Amino acid sequence: MASRHNDTYDYIICGGGTSGCVVAGRLAENPEIRILLIEAGQHSKDLENVQMTGGWSNNFDAETDWNIITPPNAGDGWSGEEFFKYMRKVAETFHTKPWFNVVPEAHGYDGPLHIEPHDLAPIAEKLLDSFESKGLPLNHDMFSTGDVPHGCGHAPRTVYKGIRTTGADFVSAKNERRNITIATHFTVDRVVLTQKGDTLRATGVVTKAADGSSKTFYARNEIIISAGAYCSPAILLRSGIGPKAELDKHQIACRVDSPGVGSNLMDHLIVFMFYETEKGLTTDHHVYHDNNFETTYTLWKEKKTGFLSTFPFGSFAYARLDERLKDEPLWKNAPRLPGRDPMGLTPKQPNVEFFSTECYGGPKQYDQFPINHQYAFSMIAELFAPKSRGSVTLNSADPLENPIVDCNFLADPMDVLVLSEACRFGNEIVMEGAGTKDIVKGSWPPNLDHHNYKTREEWVPYIKEHATTCYHAAGTCAMGRGDNPRAVLDEKLRVRGVVGLRVADCSVMPILHGGPYPDAGVWYWREMCRLD
Repeated sequence: MASRHNDTYDYIICGGGTSGCVVAGRLAENPEIRILLIEAGQHSKDLENVQMTGGWSNNFDAETDWNIITPPNAGDGWSGEEFFKYMRKVAETFHTKPWFNVVPEAHGYDGPLHIEPHDLAPIAEKLLDSFESKGLPLNHDMFSTGDVPHGCGHAPRTVYKGIRTTGADFVSAKNERRNITIATHFTVDRVVLTQKGDTLRATGVVTKAADGSSKTFYARNEIIISAGAYCSPAILLRSGIGPKAELDKHQIACRVDSPGVGSNLMDHLIVFMFYETEKGLTTDHHVYHDNNFETTYTLWKEKKTGFLSTFPFGSFAYARLDERLKDEPLWKNAPRLPGRDPMGLTPKQPNVEFFSTECYGGPKQYDQFPINHQYAFSMIAELFAPKSRGSVTLNSADPLENPIVDCNFLADPMDVLVLSEACRFGNEIVMEGAGTKDIVKGSWPPNLDHHNYKTREEWVPYIKEHATTCYHAAGTCAMGRGDNPRAVLDEKLRVRGVVGLRVADCSVMPILHGGPYPDAGVWYWREMCRLD
């Protein structure tokens, strides 16, 4: 009994990412309750490439990366204001800069996440001029006010004084609380479900330790799964909660036949378009030329300044594409709800986002580095409100084996239409915009020719080859009304059919957030931050 008592908590949170840390930090404000936060990886304080903002790309294929690979795809009542209110109240400490035209009331000033504007490289300043000249007006604080569906501006970063600030800051450093136990190097296998009469209750969590041994922790009140849009449905499935046919494949007893678990997978699809440019505009020389990286790394280690002290993304924009697509038959003839376009968006919501890099780089497949004293930057087009849906299923019942993720990108022709038009528009901004039309030498790498593309038809093969995920996966444990058989959760994020079990991460979103009016993410953040 003594051993079980020591492993019993009021709340168990499965996953130490952004969502799990926020939930733990908010719950721990009540000093009378005892919380266990389980994380498969290391503590973030021990991970330099998490603390070092510019080290983000070094996390690919590293010990922090689950490295979940998707197979090739054939198609290769809560308001926005409530969302912003809770972000201001419990999340943000904003640090402005003299040049930034801040909207003070749009920000919070005493939360764990320290946020500041980014000082743009010259190429990003020129792109702001190009955005404006192509009809996207400048609004510095557009990301914070939520009222700019068509315009350009700055994206404040979760960085302060050269250090990346993350969800871990809710439960560590100066916000560390004695009533939170953080158990790293434990992978969650499944939730223990106990039947008593007609009630099925979540009472514990079975985990796998780094040495392969199994350990069970118990919860008096609730278990909250915050393992992300890939791993949260996998935990539910291994626990016997999900489509019965899927569970039968892996000899898992079905405790709750919930057909929506693992379905409805969505992500923002992005396309990088790289261009070669002139010396002095980008930041490539700090990392790719000669032995400059050693100097750059030393600068961050000793002073927390320089290239590695911030994210290498530049200026941003949102765009509506109504006018550009109004004569396209697929767009013009598509069914739509009143007041919404064929993608389901209102005129206050952007169809796409544009953003730029201030040097060459991105996901690990972008490895044609400009090492011979060349300079490159990108325009990136991001699709909002995709219509295609994918899935997460089990590869086996083994918790150490990654689930099967099928994103099913570009399966819907409307996604292809909108994203190809976004690339066309983005290229026009670079090649015709006032700030950049005279400084582009050509496409990067030089063997590509996309800087000369004029039609949407030319862009379709390019996006099918180069489109990649933005790592904004959502929807696989979606909440919904009680009469929706595919709604895994109720409006309080409680797993239907089980007492004492919730999910709190992006998997709960029935639709993706999209731009300045994140109505899909409102309730998720509010419920996670408030927990009343």
